[in-house]
Order: sequence, then C-alpha cells, then structure tokens
Amino acid sequence: MQRPAAGPRLVAFALFAALVQVFGCFAAATRQPAARPLDVLAVLLLLAGPAALLLRYRFPISALAVTVVALVGYLAMGYPFGPIIVAFVFALLSAVIHGERVGAWITTAIAYPCFVAVAWLRIGPPGWWVLSGAAAWLLVLLSVGELVRNRWERIDREKQARADSAERIATEERLRIARDLHDVLAHHVSLINVQAGTALHLLDEQPGLAKEALTAIKASSKEVLVELRSMLGVLRRVDEELPRSPVAGLGNLDDLVERVRTGGQPVILDRLGTPRPLPAAVDTAAFRIVQEALTNVHRHAGAATATVRVHYRPGSVSLRVDDDGTATAPADLSGGNGLAGMRERALALGGTVAAGPRPEGGFRVDAELPAPTTEEGARQ
Repeated sequence: MQRPAAGPRLVAFALFAALVQVFGCFAAATRQPAARPLDVLAVLLLLAGPAALLLRYRFPISALAVTVVALVGYLAMGYPFGPIIVAFVFALLSAVIHGERVGAWITTAIAYPCFVAVAWLRIGPPGWWVLSGAAAWLLVLLSVGELVRNRWERIDREKQARADSAERIATEERLRIARDLHDVLAHHVSLINVQAGTALHLLDEQPGLAKEALTAIKASSKEVLVELRSMLGVLRRVDEELPRSPVAGLGNLDDLVERVRTGGQPVILDRLGTPRPLPAAVDTAAFRIVQEALTNVHRHAGAATATVRVHYRPGSVSLRVDDDGTATAPADLSGGNGLAGMRERALALGGTVAAGPRPEGGFRVDAELPAPTTEEGARQ
C-alpha cells in the first residue's frame, strides 16, 4: 500500500496536535495547583511529539518512539495532566495503517510498562482496573489501525482488479483487431495477386479483360486501405467520430462474393433459413470465417468453384464453404494463421470449426456459431 505524499495534510495533523496539547495542558494546569508549573521544558516536550508527526510517513516507528518518549518524560517530571496523548495516538494509528504493524505492536508493548511506571510514580500503585483499562485503550487503538489498514488494502485490491480487467479487455480487443487485420490483408492481397496475374496474362491478347482486372485491383486496394485506416484508427484512438460504415458482417456477404467473382473465382452463395440480426461478435466472426475460407480457395484450390452456404438455425448459424479444386488441404491446416484464426474466433464465442478434404475432392470448411434468437437471449 502506497503511503500518501507529505504535504498540507501532514502539516495540518502536526499543527492540530501541537495546539491541542499545548493550549489544553495550559488550561488544565489552572485546575492542578499541586502539579509542577509548566515551563520551557514542558512546552518543548509537548511540541516534540507533534514535530515527530512530520516524519511519520518516512520514519513511522521513529516518530512513534519520539511521541512515547516525550509523553513519558512529560508525565514523569510531574507536569499537569491534560490532552497530552494526541500526538501519540496519531503516530500509533499512522504506523499501523501505513504498514509498520510489527514495529507498532512492539513499540506499544514497550510503552505500556512505561505508562504503568509513570502512573505508579504519580498516583501510587495502580489498581487492576487502571492496568486493564490502559491495556484495553492501547488495544483499541491498534485494532482501529488494523481495521483502517484492511479497508485501504481492500480498496487497493479492488482498484488493481479493475485496472487488470480493463487491461485484459484492451488486450483482447487488440487481439481481435489483429485477427481482423490479418483476415483483411490476406483476403485483399490474395485477390490483388490473382487479378494482377490475370492482367499480365491478358494484357497483350485481351486488353479489355486486362482492364477489368486492373479495375478490380484498384477497388480491392482502395477497400483494404479504408479498412486498414479504420482498424489502425481504433488502435491509435485518433478517430473521434463514429464509424461511417457498419462493422463487417453477414450483411456484407454479397459484396464479398461479388469481389471474389470479379477476381475470377466462381462463387455460389446459398442461404437457408430465415436471415435475422445476429450479435455483433457472432456476425463479424461469421463474415471473417467465410472471408478466410474464400481466401484459402484462391490460394490453394486452383481453378475451382466455391460454394458458400449460410444456414440460420434456431439458436445458431452454420457456415459451409466448399470448393471442387485439386488441392487437398491449405498449407496452414495444422498451424498457420488462417484456419487457426477461424478456430480461435469460433472458440471465443463457444462455437466450432472443422476443416478438411472432401471425399469427392476439393476442400470443406464447416463452422457452427451460437446465435440465440431475441426470445432466447431474453430468457438467458
């Protein structure tokens, strides 16, 4: 637990203790004619404890010891009784609260017989009630200090837990953005690569088709730049305005399929069930899984036709991407970022992803994501 920095508050406590002790003892002396008159030494002893309070954060046990010595010395010299324990109380509580618990208990155990000896000297042999009362008073002070310290420690733990939770959420968000960034780059760069190859191949023989491929390259590069700016803007917290376009989801599936077709890859899109709004995380994950699967078709399936099927089921949405290409499996099937990223997205939402060669040839990606309906979400 961090100790507060020295400042006005530290001085205020010391000044309060000095005023109470000095003026209180002078007032009490008028009703104790038999006591030794207050003199310069008495005032110095009354001020020694408050002065030590100015060091109670840096040297808590030393400050406590000074207050004990000043208190015992004042009483032993026969000066009038009065509010002479204020500095000692502050020093004792401060030592316990700010972490010097063992030192505070030891100092108090040493101070107790000193207090008893002074009482014997001033008023004669103390009775059991005086001994037990002094011990109880010291135990109450120590207990109050322990209670305050425990409360401060609990507050510190709660603050740390909130900070750790915020940091964990921020880290998870960064990882999600990193996965999205990978998917976006992989998809668009793959399309640009295929379209550039097509343009080079047709540039001399069929310039019209080459122009279409170059136009598609321009569109893909523009879109990837827009998405990159959006994601990096989130990371750097530079965009203060709301996003101008919705987050990618299954509602953007037609645009995705059209871009892939423009790149020369035949794609068939099939929807089953009744389309419905999905939770944002599920919607984005579903879109990215389809996007990554189509990117793998581009990379590994050769001249193949891809079939995308989206099935809205009660409580879930299933995705299937098939191709009839010649490749048996993507290179990252067992450890790359593509399929591993799909699985991480699905697992984070409680879903599953299975991928592998089809018996009739080509490759298949199957995904199942939980997507409760509005009524089911309300019941949960």
